[in-house]
Amino acid sequence: MLLELVEQYLKNNKINLINTTFLGFTVVIVIFGSLITVVEPILPDFIKQSFRYGKHKHNGPEIALVSRMEVPKSWFSHFYVFAFSWALLALYLVLKGIIMHTTAPDYVLEFLDFVAGGAENRKILINSNSALVASVLMTLQCARRFYETNFVQIFSKKSKMNLSHYMVGYLHYFGAILALLLNTEGFVRGSLPSSFSFTKITLLQYFCIFVFHFSWSQQYKSNMILVNLRKNPNTGKVETEKHLMPTGGFFNVVSSPHMFFEILMYVSLLGIVGKSFTWKLAVVWVFSNQLMNALLTHKWYKENFKNYPKQRKALIPFLL
Repeated sequence: MLLELVEQYLKNNKINLINTTFLGFTVVIVIFGSLITVVEPILPDFIKQSFRYGKHKHNGPEIALVSRMEVPKSWFSHFYVFAFSWALLALYLVLKGIIMHTTAPDYVLEFLDFVAGGAENRKILINSNSALVASVLMTLQCARRFYETNFVQIFSKKSKMNLSHYMVGYLHYFGAILALLLNTEGFVRGSLPSSFSFTKITLLQYFCIFVFHFSWSQQYKSNMILVNLRKNPNTGKVETEKHLMPTGGFFNVVSSPHMFFEILMYVSLLGIVGKSFTWKLAVVWVFSNQLMNALLTHKWYKENFKNYPKQRKALIPFLL
């Protein structure tokens, strides 16, 4: 009964839950990120402790209630298990629709209608060709991040993050992967998926695939530089959990190349599913989130390493 009331409310008010989530995340991260960047000294400790985590965690007085809401930063690995599984399911549904030339199952359509605020809110904006390419790329990204966070990355045992950061990770991938289906042929009522062909991939899309692949591989290399900082170069064993100054690769020009390439991957996917308003909101959210985190990281490096290279920018090479 309650679910029916919620569904009716969303439909009557044409509320797209995925769009609302990305827009809400963006507003929150911009407001609180700006406050931390500009007027942090006058902010209450509970805001600073809730927002900051990892290397740039809050070092002032701890609020007991906020501390109880903190979880190990290593739990990042959890939502990549979810993201990889969710991406594989979406890829399976897209592939099945194209191969069988059938509309998605009714339960999938009903779920998509629900999160989009009604069937009338979902128009075809992405063809099957583009959806398959984007789904493959998104699955590759989730697969690599699943591998890194569960088998490669070295998390500090003392590093914590607020429960809200943990939940945002799940909601981000939940929404991002749904964004590839909401307005796609075969996932909109009354539509059928078209056949796949490499000849249907435009020059712009091929360029975006190249940018995605470059960003995907460079993000991995950047992450490995961070991992190797904590290992003995001769034995490969973990020697420290301290945050050290990274060098090499794109770390020579920006403090957070892994964040820069995260943005590039989402922008390149936008070039593939360009008409999707939901994906545009996802790109704005990813850019805002990575920017705020990169600025805090850059500030932390400069404060903790007196010899930190002055030519390095925070996020975008030679610009920002």
